[in-house]
Amino acid sequence: MGTTQLESVPEPKYWHLRTVLSEALDSEFSVGEILPNERDLAARFGVARATLRQALEQLELEGRLQRRRGVGTTVAPPRVGVSVGTEQHAWPGTVGDDWQPADCRLEAASASVADALEIRHDELVHTVRRSRVTHGQPVAAELLYVPQSSVPALPAIDAPSGAARARAVLRELQRLELEGQDNAVELGSARADDAKQLDRLPGAPVLVVTTRFLTAGRTAALSVATYRADTCRLTFGDSGGVEIHQAPERRAS
Repeated sequence: MGTTQLESVPEPKYWHLRTVLSEALDSEFSVGEILPNERDLAARFGVARATLRQALEQLELEGRLQRRRGVGTTVAPPRVGVSVGTEQHAWPGTVGDDWQPADCRLEAASASVADALEIRHDELVHTVRRSRVTHGQPVAAELLYVPQSSVPALPAIDAPSGAARARAVLRELQRLELEGQDNAVELGSARADDAKQLDRLPGAPVLVVTTRFLTAGRTAALSVATYRADTCRLTFGDSGGVEIHQAPERRAS
């Protein structure tokens, strides 16, 4: 990393430093490499440590850096893409679905979930929890809501709880004929349970992708997937469904 001192510029010092650091990440550092400590970086660029921290925080927000306890600040892997397509559709859990089921509970849905599923407020739903990991770090968490009426044969399956129960729900769901699905994407803030699963602080920015799976003219399942905004980007096209794929790696030397 060079030793260029910052000069008077019309933009804030931390933002100019952020640009200099970003260029250095592209040319001098590789994914996973640990940056020098704050004292050395501040001295090298001739800035106060407060200014340096602002620049590092901005780069972390943009997904260029990661703060790892006990390790330090490392260069983050490339963002993964959240691909929102319109032509091809598939049930959750089918071939090519890299989400990992973690748990499943039969419980009463909230009023908002019941309304989205167009079911009675007293109808129980299977709540399947799944997660998505890339480069060894969690990037997304999902709550998949499946009404009892969508998988009526499930009680006969000997899988009372946990991941086995989740997989059973997914298998039964795939027996239905999928007519289509629709997606909605919005920016949100991580709730406490999502933040813990995604290794982020509560309130951290997230992308929330809501998907309704349709069959026989009704909503058979509802997915609410929460993606880390610092590691994911939206892509649009006709690839179909909601999936995440690895973006091209940044060049590093």
